[in-house]
Amino acid sequence: MKCLFTKGLLSLWAATLFSSACGCRPSENPVQETAVVSVSPTSLSVADGAAEETITVTSNCDWGVSVTDKEWCSVSPSGGISGTTPVTVRIAENSTYEKRSNAITFRYGTRSVEVSVTQEGKELPPPAPAPEFVVPEGYVLDWNEEFNEDGKPSLADWWYETGGGGWGNNEQQVYVASAKDGVDLAFMEGGSLKIQARKIGGTVYSIRMNTKRSWQYGWFEARIKVSDTPGSWPAFWMMPQDFKTWPGDGEIDIMEYAISTQGKDKSSSSIHCNAYNWPKGTQKTHVSNVKNAASEFHVYALEWTESEMKFYVDGQLHLTFKNDGKGYDTWPFNAPFYLKFNMAWGGNMGGTTDESGLPATYEVDYVRVFKKK
Repeated sequence: MKCLFTKGLLSLWAATLFSSACGCRPSENPVQETAVVSVSPTSLSVADGAAEETITVTSNCDWGVSVTDKEWCSVSPSGGISGTTPVTVRIAENSTYEKRSNAITFRYGTRSVEVSVTQEGKELPPPAPAPEFVVPEGYVLDWNEEFNEDGKPSLADWWYETGGGGWGNNEQQVYVASAKDGVDLAFMEGGSLKIQARKIGGTVYSIRMNTKRSWQYGWFEARIKVSDTPGSWPAFWMMPQDFKTWPGDGEIDIMEYAISTQGKDKSSSSIHCNAYNWPKGTQKTHVSNVKNAASEFHVYALEWTESEMKFYVDGQLHLTFKNDGKGYDTWPFNAPFYLKFNMAWGGNMGGTTDESGLPATYEVDYVRVFKKK
């Protein structure tokens, strides 16, 4: 009897302890607490250089972290448990000029907290100073086009020749007026005129554009960057306003560049007339070395008077052709001529082509015409 009583007391004592452990604190919820994760800061904004930042995570549960773009942003550790945890964020240098964004996501259960990350791009370099506007001694500016406004060349100043057929030189391109199938082949962008040879639908199309104005004598110059694509043949030249016959009425080539036939970094200047022309092999021409002709701008110029023509590259005289006074066959250059820019493809001077280099681009920073005071 005493033993049974003792067992009953022990059972009652155990039940009382269990009850006390589970329910003696009415302020504590017997149901599991709601999971919470908070982060600080909630966004990161850094400069373009490499950076290391810290995000402090405070939680009452387990959590994990992921990054949208891991190419330039990483985190450590990749997760944590209840408590306070510092997370290191490493951001790689941004070598571009574009601002970029990313997201770091902290997940717990079915919920998440996101920290936005933005990084500035490199500061744009200051624009290159405009070339000094030098007026040749003894001349005044008569006309110029600086190509500073984005868009298409004005039809008030320019006209286009169009079509194929080889153009007397077995050229392979077809010339169009400004654009083909909505693709601009002559356009102004970033302070220069771009002329392109481009393959569209199995045919190479390009541009041959001319000034509406013509001049008899003067100083003519353009600042140009050519194309090194084999087969491209950019040119800056002049033809007579009242053209009837070639070569009799004359042709003035201020700059021609054809890497396939002349070689890299070599441009030429020439004149053609009845006495001197390329079919006879008698043309008056000179090839100049022009360092980085396709990667840097160079100034090509002609001084044309009634007694002679002088051709320049970057201010250096390289060809002189004098009027011998014998008349039309040797000097038809006593009439108005207009200016031309074009990019041929292949042909007698363009030579061997490489279509993998298309589109080929020919740039003109400016063109200026001066006349005697």
